[in-house]
Amino acid sequence: LLYPIITETTSTLQEWGMLWKQLYVKHKVDLFHKLRHVMNELFDLRRQLIQGHLAQDQTREIKRHITVRLDWGNEHLGLDLVPRKEFEMVDPDHISASELYKMHASSRHCGQPSTSLRHGDGCRVPVQHHLFINLKSFTYNTISEEADVFFSLYDTRDNKQISEKFMVRLNKNGGPKNPEKVDRLCALFTDLSSKDLKRDLYIVAHVIRTGRMLLNDSKKGPPHVQYRRPYGCAALAMSDVFHTITDLKEEKDFVLKVYTCNNENEWFQIHENIIRKSSTKYSAPSTNYGLIISLQLLRGELDQIRRENQAVFSRSLAIMRKLGFSDVIVPGDTRNDLYLTLERGDFERGGKSVQKNIEVTIYVLYADGDTLKDCISLGSGEPNTSEHRSFVLYHNNSPRWSEMIKLPIPIDRFRGSHLRFEFRHCSTKDKGEKKLFGFSFTPLMREDGTTLSDESHELYVYKCDENATFSNQGLYLSMPCCKEDFNSCLNLPSTLPFQRNPKETFWVSTQLCSTKLTQNVDLLALLNWKAHTDRVLDILGRLRHINGEEIVKFLRDVLDTLFCLLDDNTDKYGPLVFQSLVFIINLLRDSRFYHFRPVMEAYIQNHFAGALAYKELIRCLKWYMDRSAEVVRQDHIQEAMKALEYLFKFIVQSRILYSRATCGMEEDQFRASIQELFQSIRFVLSLDSRSSETLVFTQAALLNSFPDIFDELLQMFTVQEVAEYVRGTLGSMPSTVDIGQSMDVVKLQSIARTVESRLFFFPESRSILLPVVLHHIHLHLRQQRELLICSGILTSIFSIIKTSSMESSVQEEVEMMVESLLDVLLQTLLSIMSKSQSLETARGQRCPQCTAEITGEYVSTLLSLLRQMTEIHFHHLLNNFHSKEELKEFLLKIFCVFRNLMKLTIFPRDWSVMRLLTSHVIVATTQYLSPALHKNFSEADFDFKVWNSFFSLTVLYINQPSLQLEPLTLAKRKKVLDKYGDMRVMMAYELFSMWQKLGENKPHFIPGMMGPFLGVTLVPQSEVRNIMIPIFHDMMDWEQRKNGNFKLVEAELMDKLESMVADGKGDAPTTSVFYSYSILLEKIEQETWRETGISFVTSVTRLMERLLDYRDCMKGDEMENKKIGEINKEDMYIRYIHKLCDLHLHAEDYTEAAFTLLLYWELLHWEDRPLREFLHYPAQSEWQRKEGLSRKVLHYFNKGKCWEYGISLCRELAFQYETLYDYQSLSWIRKMEAAYYDNIIEQQRIEPEFFRMGFYGRKFPFFLRNKEFVCRGYNYERLEDFQQRMLGEFPHAIAMQHPNQPDDALLQSDVQYLQIYAVTPVSDITDVPQLERVPERIKSFYRINNVTRFHYDRPFHKGPKDRENEFRSLWIERTTLILSRPLPGISRWAEVEKRELLEVSPLENAIYVVENKTQELRTLISQYQHRQHQGNINPLSMLLNGVIDAAVNGGIARYQEAFFEKDYMNSHAEDTEKITQLKDLMQEQVHILGVGLAVHEKLVHPEMRPLHKKLIEQFHMMRTGLHQVSGSTYSSVYYPNGSLMSVMMLLPPHQRVNNTMYYTMTENGQVLTDLQGASSCPPSHPGPSHQVTLIIYTLSMGKSPSAVMYTRQEVLEVYSDMIVFTSLGHFLMHFDAFHHQNSDPPPALPVRSLRKSPLHPIPGSPTSPQSALGGSNSTLSGSASSGVSSLSESNFGAQYPDAQTVRNDAMEPLPSHLWTPDEYLASPYLHIHYSGPEPESLDHVRPFHYRNPVSHLPHSQTHSHPHSHHQPVGLDGHPHPHGPTHHQIPIHGPHHIPYRRPQPPAVPPKPYLREGCIPEEDLSSLVPQPIPLPRRIFHSPHSHREELAKAAWEQCISEEHEETP
Repeated sequence: LLYPIITETTSTLQEWGMLWKQLYVKHKVDLFHKLRHVMNELFDLRRQLIQGHLAQDQTREIKRHITVRLDWGNEHLGLDLVPRKEFEMVDPDHISASELYKMHASSRHCGQPSTSLRHGDGCRVPVQHHLFINLKSFTYNTISEEADVFFSLYDTRDNKQISEKFMVRLNKNGGPKNPEKVDRLCALFTDLSSKDLKRDLYIVAHVIRTGRMLLNDSKKGPPHVQYRRPYGCAALAMSDVFHTITDLKEEKDFVLKVYTCNNENEWFQIHENIIRKSSTKYSAPSTNYGLIISLQLLRGELDQIRRENQAVFSRSLAIMRKLGFSDVIVPGDTRNDLYLTLERGDFERGGKSVQKNIEVTIYVLYADGDTLKDCISLGSGEPNTSEHRSFVLYHNNSPRWSEMIKLPIPIDRFRGSHLRFEFRHCSTKDKGEKKLFGFSFTPLMREDGTTLSDESHELYVYKCDENATFSNQGLYLSMPCCKEDFNSCLNLPSTLPFQRNPKETFWVSTQLCSTKLTQNVDLLALLNWKAHTDRVLDILGRLRHINGEEIVKFLRDVLDTLFCLLDDNTDKYGPLVFQSLVFIINLLRDSRFYHFRPVMEAYIQNHFAGALAYKELIRCLKWYMDRSAEVVRQDHIQEAMKALEYLFKFIVQSRILYSRATCGMEEDQFRASIQELFQSIRFVLSLDSRSSETLVFTQAALLNSFPDIFDELLQMFTVQEVAEYVRGTLGSMPSTVDIGQSMDVVKLQSIARTVESRLFFFPESRSILLPVVLHHIHLHLRQQRELLICSGILTSIFSIIKTSSMESSVQEEVEMMVESLLDVLLQTLLSIMSKSQSLETARGQRCPQCTAEITGEYVSTLLSLLRQMTEIHFHHLLNNFHSKEELKEFLLKIFCVFRNLMKLTIFPRDWSVMRLLTSHVIVATTQYLSPALHKNFSEADFDFKVWNSFFSLTVLYINQPSLQLEPLTLAKRKKVLDKYGDMRVMMAYELFSMWQKLGENKPHFIPGMMGPFLGVTLVPQSEVRNIMIPIFHDMMDWEQRKNGNFKLVEAELMDKLESMVADGKGDAPTTSVFYSYSILLEKIEQETWRETGISFVTSVTRLMERLLDYRDCMKGDEMENKKIGEINKEDMYIRYIHKLCDLHLHAEDYTEAAFTLLLYWELLHWEDRPLREFLHYPAQSEWQRKEGLSRKVLHYFNKGKCWEYGISLCRELAFQYETLYDYQSLSWIRKMEAAYYDNIIEQQRIEPEFFRMGFYGRKFPFFLRNKEFVCRGYNYERLEDFQQRMLGEFPHAIAMQHPNQPDDALLQSDVQYLQIYAVTPVSDITDVPQLERVPERIKSFYRINNVTRFHYDRPFHKGPKDRENEFRSLWIERTTLILSRPLPGISRWAEVEKRELLEVSPLENAIYVVENKTQELRTLISQYQHRQHQGNINPLSMLLNGVIDAAVNGGIARYQEAFFEKDYMNSHAEDTEKITQLKDLMQEQVHILGVGLAVHEKLVHPEMRPLHKKLIEQFHMMRTGLHQVSGSTYSSVYYPNGSLMSVMMLLPPHQRVNNTMYYTMTENGQVLTDLQGASSCPPSHPGPSHQVTLIIYTLSMGKSPSAVMYTRQEVLEVYSDMIVFTSLGHFLMHFDAFHHQNSDPPPALPVRSLRKSPLHPIPGSPTSPQSALGGSNSTLSGSASSGVSSLSESNFGAQYPDAQTVRNDAMEPLPSHLWTPDEYLASPYLHIHYSGPEPESLDHVRPFHYRNPVSHLPHSQTHSHPHSHHQPVGLDGHPHPHGPTHHQIPIHGPHHIPYRRPQPPAVPPKPYLREGCIPEEDLSSLVPQPIPLPRRIFHSPHSHREELAKAAWEQCISEEHEETP
């Protein structure tokens, strides 16, 4: 390959290709598409380079484009920045570090190194702009004639045209008149400067038609006579163009609307009227009328534009130049253009009745009378003509044309040529004649040789007619053409060939743009000085006032004239010639004439012939310098100083010419004069300029120009001689303190240019100049002044030394620089870095650009110096210190600088080359310095500070990110290792070597260096670890010797290990860094303390494992944590408690955050022990910290809506406040507690779901591997959402689609398997509220909190499947998961500690399914009674239809067939009670269905009546079928006429302990009561003969309910055909009375104790037919077949048997004044109580447990239940040998929970400290006692005393309600 950049492009594209695909994966689509576009561009550019068919300039341009794109891509992809020089990568070994830094900086800012102009080259060259214009179409519909369109640029500020015209000739149809110019009507306005673009420019287009005199009048003139007539004008603001064209070379279209002039007299200013928007003076012919043009802005030299846009220039592009010279005048650019403007004329009417139609014809004639051919140009784009006819203004004797034409007359024809203007009247009669009536003329050049001046000229008009002849132009040329000409003509003949009409005049204006002709009289006089010798002094004095354009046009002629004058009379003309020469030289410093500098140099080398001029030039120059101390005004001296470069060029060239002519004569005199001149220069520089501002400018001008004369002096003197001159001059400058800051800068700039000059590259001169340069830099660095300029000088020096490093003299120069600069460089860097750090601290950001730039400059300078130093240099340096204190100070400085280099961000992250070079220099320098450290500061001279600084440096060095090679790609890592090796290993060996040399001083660094050395060990490099292991053994050994143990080492190690791993250090192999490495173990085995050593290593390894586990958690989104419990480090434990709390807060897990903080809360006590400041806690007492922590925990419990946990903490705080009599805080905490109770009742809480997760496979982290957990889901998070979240957390995991336990092969596989399914919580809290009156919102909390047991079900058939009825053989396998700690807790996850399996029989399953569906019915009906589904009866219809249809066609009937047959009952005698229970549940379901139908009948839409009728019929069938099986009594009857007879209560009177009040309501709303007398029989002896009262409500359509009371006998008689009451022991349906509102709500439902009735779909179980991760929403509905399947599958994922979901339909609790506890407790059946006279719904729809309410009585009052004889069954389904029965609540305290936590209070809350609520004798037992609150906050359980206090408390509540207004 020809170019290295091709190789670089290839490798870069390969690297980008891999990263490019990752962008798509990471959804960085924008960068993905941009990078693809750039890559395609690079492919194309690379192909062009490989083909090699490019010119040199094109190759360079393509390289530039490639490097810009490479740098852009690397930057956006986060890759390393590539330093370049001339578009090629540089080798850092071949350039100095300073130069490498400059390349990095320039690549970062510019995309490539900047190539600035040399110093002293004057101002920056202005950039030229060019405007490309292309006429695409001219849409007009009113002109049917040919037209000329003239485009020009117009400046509204100066009200003048600034460019030539672009002319387009169009035919009648609007197309080009010349067919060859189709699509080629384009032009280029050139030479626009930046100033021009800022002016108010407009593109102006004038349209001139060619045709009849009047456009719409065919009578005016014959058709064959053509007149040029004005038509319209258009204007476009260039500011609009520049706003639209945002990018160079972007071409945009614009429309120019053409307007016509309302009055032709205003035509000359129509464009101004349009710009000023004087709309009354112009009008638009039509809306769709205009010019469509495209514009494009180009920038650069015209030749460059031509090369880059060859396609454009090939389209016969017209070039329009500026009127006058451009801002940059280029030598060789020949122009000779005269721009003539026809301004106006005044003519007589001449006896005409109307004014004339005047046409002007213009000719250019030579002296011989011949017309010059093709010397008239109307505009670029059309060929020149020999004559021009102006346009005609209709009937106007004072026409104003303002029409400009260009006259490109050849130079040789200019002198003697003249212009003739002929005036004709254009008749509009039939003949259409054009009659000549006058003419004017003017010569182009005056007699003195000057051309027409750039101004307006008033010309005489001479009379003539068509017969007049102009063949003899001498006839009229002898006449005066204008007033000035008339005044100059003294002898005019009395009779002239043509008579002038004094009343007629004609005005024209001219503007000359010529590089050969001049209009300046003084310049012509100077060039022709010999004709005016007496005026030479005056002419020279006026030279400074001549326009610079005129001088540079005749530069060579002017210089020749000046030196001719100098040779003619040196004494007379010398000073003025010198002044003129200085003026001309400084004129070339102007940016406009910058291109004439080569012209000047070419003149000096090739044309200059003043061999004697040097003497006068030296004399004048010396005279100027010597007078600088005396003269007040020094403008002329300063001008001479600025011209010093070219003056010396003239001096040297003159001396060379003289020497050639005289064979070297007067050499000594010349040397002496130069010597004297330099003495004058030193004199000027040595003057004290602080008192004279003008002298400062003189010295500055001299210093700026001084380096430019070196190259000229080298032509005449040797390198050493010139160097001596320069050294003497630089040495003569005063020191920094003696001059002002402005001179300081100029002086350093002069030194910088001296160093950059060719002179400094010679070793002979460098040895002379370097000491004085270093002296000045040293002074500035000491005083911290002009640091950037000093660094630039040093960069140049090091670049030269690096390129000359093979020369022997370089070693001496480096030695010189070390002695002069090293110490001050270190001091400067320390000062800069301290400022940088202070700025970072003050501003909270990186230091400003200036400080960062200075820091980078000086760091690279120091690296360059250290890099050039060899072992000899270091040896000399270290031996030159006079004392150890000096050496110590030096070592501390350099070590401190090195440390700061690694701590501060000196170089950006992507400056990889620079950072690696820095590391290489540091390690090499450290290897040179460490022997001196050991030699001078060991043993008796030990200095801790120096050694500590060294060790800190090595640790920082090894840990710096730029040296960590592991994250790099293989190619990049190999490249680094091949070039530098692994520098971490090199420094680690140096560290180990120096540690070994410490000897007896090692204890000074134990345990202080334990942490830093541990950081080195955590570097993922095995060799570094192996090197560091013996150091830890050393530390342990020395500590053991000193203290008999190494507790300090252990403590320090563990603290540092925790902080370092938290910072991201360490990896999996690090865990075995102490344990598995044989080096450490071998050493420990040989020690007497081997046991404690191995234990120590074991402890550290375990800590490391957990720290890495924690960090792995932090990397994921879950941010869960495993508490570090194995390490007995309280501070670390507390710190991680707060870290975990912060993670929970970040994830908005407030409940978990509260439990986490409770861990710290438990460690504190209510004591006044002072605590130190720790973490974010201030120094305070332990009581204050615990109080503050309590408030924070309360805040988090409140945000997590776990108010029950907060209530116990409120009581704890209240007790403390009450103890301290802090009633204000007590009031606050009691109000908070009250608010929590309100929140529990009023606010809705979302019940989360729980999910079981199994992590199988060796690819999971240590703390997850092959373990299973239960996780509490987020609000509204369902199984699918949770699964997606976990798969996102573990993207490589495979989801298992079955719930089976994995085998060993899967557990040991190298794959991640994730098993997830939903589980049901099983509450194990014993003080769950059991009262039926407790709202659902209260009870639901206890079912899902503080849970450690979860289960899920799997159906199976035990034995052969019963084909006739599968329910007989359908068993359930229930798996119970027991957690290691309850949920919620300190984490959303908890590990499964134990699994239990239980099989549920088919009968138990049937009980559960029926019970579940009954509760679902109860819930939905209750919601309709609450009017929660107003207007939408569909859910109720579907549910009723599903249950009744399934019961008729399958469901319950299948259960009857399965379990109620005599064969089954006989063979399963042990299940008699369960069968009875199932029958009971079926009876209850029938009753609830009846009430549901009543509700449905009231709400059903008329269109749904057929469905309702069908439901009634099926309900009868269902009831009949159930009756036939059980023979039981039904509780409700639906009559055919639409009334439902509901048996509401059937109670033996003897069981009513007190008189029971039954409410009913009459039609007028009055409440009726039925008081039934209590029986005299004792409750324990019921008798069947007692009267039974039956209240039956009749519900009729549209009628109010009526109540009828019957005796049992009457009921049997009246309804014997429909109701049969049978007495099967106590198996009767008992119901409370209920009543209705006037609004006819449906009847309420009796309450039944049910275990489960979910409202929402049951979460999917692992046994769902859908999938292992899906849910099951099956209901008890469908036909016979569907009924079977629903009954068998609907419970698989259900929450069975005790847990319930959160309900939003819970009832309010019953106020105490509406119920009687004795009545409630006396009945063995569950009663329903209503909260007021207008009940709307069921009291409670979801009771908690199937239990006997009498368990609430004191033990002495408890009745034995007939069905309570079976053995108690626990929550897990196993019988308990002791304890309460299934229907009873144990009267003992809460059982032990492994994970203690705040325990929610029981309901109802205890009436603590309420006046009048507690009997006096019971107050003693209720006095609060201080109780510890370690991990569990709870209150005492139910007690007998609390039950006794309940009545008084409720009475008190009732009284308070009554007193409330």
